Amino acid sequence: MRQSTLLILGLGAALVAIPARAADAAKGKEVFEQCGVCHAHDSDEKKMGPSLKGLFKKEKMANGKKPTDANVMAKIDEGGNGMPAYKEMLDDTERADLMAYLKTL
Repeated sequence: MRQSTLLILGLGAALVAIPARAADAAKGKEVFEQCGVCHAHDSDEKKMGPSLKGLFKKEKMANGKKPTDANVMAKIDEGGNGMPAYKEMLDDTERADLMAYLKTL
């Protein structure tokens, strides 16, 4: 009985020690290709949606909210005002990579 308890605790510690994958901006650039149809990334040009160049440096987003991680992710997830919701279209890794890329703009 004692060996089982130690084994379970040992496995639990091993699971906690596994590092999460860091977001990859290069992969996020690939994810952004579908966003680039409506959003510019390298100019201030307004396409169907606002330019995302310097998004995290702006005082506010087009919806009036401050461009925090939570607000930007909420917009990606929920869409709105003509933008589709991407919560079901992108997995967690793609969304994290996209966010890492947006921070490079």
